[in-house]
Amino acid sequence: MTDESEFEALLRELEKTEQAVAERPKPGDRVKGQVIAIGEEQVFVDLGGKAEGAIDIGNLKDKEGNLSVAVGDELEATVAAVDADTGAVSLGGKHGKQLHGAEELEAAYQQGLPVEGSITGTTKGGLEVRIAGHRAFCPASQADIRFVEDLSSMVGQHHAFRITKLEAGKRLNLVVSRRALLEAERAAQAEALKEQLQEGAVLNGKVVGLKDFGAFVDLGGVEGMVHISEMSLTRIRHPEEVLSLGQDVEVQVLRIEDTGNPKRPQKIALSIRALAKDPWSDVTARYAPGSRVDGRVTRTQPFGAFVELEPGLEGMIHISELGAGRRLNHPDEVLSTGQEVTATVLKVEPERKRIGLSLAEDTNASQARDDYGQERRGKPGGGRGRRDEAPEPDDRMGTFGDLLKEQMGRDE
Repeated sequence: MTDESEFEALLRELEKTEQAVAERPKPGDRVKGQVIAIGEEQVFVDLGGKAEGAIDIGNLKDKEGNLSVAVGDELEATVAAVDADTGAVSLGGKHGKQLHGAEELEAAYQQGLPVEGSITGTTKGGLEVRIAGHRAFCPASQADIRFVEDLSSMVGQHHAFRITKLEAGKRLNLVVSRRALLEAERAAQAEALKEQLQEGAVLNGKVVGLKDFGAFVDLGGVEGMVHISEMSLTRIRHPEEVLSLGQDVEVQVLRIEDTGNPKRPQKIALSIRALAKDPWSDVTARYAPGSRVDGRVTRTQPFGAFVELEPGLEGMIHISELGAGRRLNHPDEVLSTGQEVTATVLKVEPERKRIGLSLAEDTNASQARDDYGQERRGKPGGGRGRRDEAPEPDDRMGTFGDLLKEQMGRDE
């Protein structure tokens, strides 16, 4: 090999070394690597580029003390520190390093690195957290992004925190925040979501709050609200009938409005209902006149009863189709809300979203009414008369003259 070729080879090696140093991970970076060895106290991870990291084995054990990784597994962790002299990389758990001393806590505080802690109890105005053997205080307002009504529900949980106050002395005075880390994560997610967040977009989210009027959905750093009227094709009284906290949902963005509030700059209206298939689109093919259908009474009115045939699809039985030949004053005399019924389809009008039903099996013998109450013409001489015609006398009731004679007989 000539001197020139040797020089070129050395130059390439130098460039590789400089590049490796430039790409060396920094504290706070998220890195991935393969587990190459497991010691008594640490697990060693190959990070590529001649870089190797070590993580405290305690970070990788569950509550029962079982190790969650094996040699060859891929591991993702946060860089807790990098030795300036040796380049050795110290890794933490999912959020940060398992710290063991006041000096490391001081370094985490100065660099804004997350630390891991266990919530051991509640105190006046917040939570008691144990971090590397030290007692810390987390104010109630910093426990989560959303207000936590029952702080005791968090006792026993293990989370990442950011140290917001550290006073050294015989006993460290630590104040920590979980909310600060969650907000930082949400800000990063929101930035990534900006391009997708537009009216008409279909997104995945998680239900994070339920109120009487609707549900709050986390879209990934940004929250939107699904009004109760946009949750289902059917009428519901409370969001809990169809949704639950933590549920994954698919939603469509209806509107995005600027609020002028820096804490919540946008008001996002969402819909679950908009993604559901319209049951009226092919209703004529599924509900032919004369067919018998099953349904549930959803409500009654003086003129008739509404029956749910399927989610988002209701028909109506006019009061004249309920009495089986006898006159009724109100549908409640024969039906009640929630009752299961079998009815006959009289007429389907998809353009008006109307289905006329009858309780009678033989609709030819029934005086059916169309258009939700307008009387349908029957054959000449058949059926009942018009609504403005006087009803035929009922022999069971007697006449006014009969009642008068009976009363005069009693007086004698």
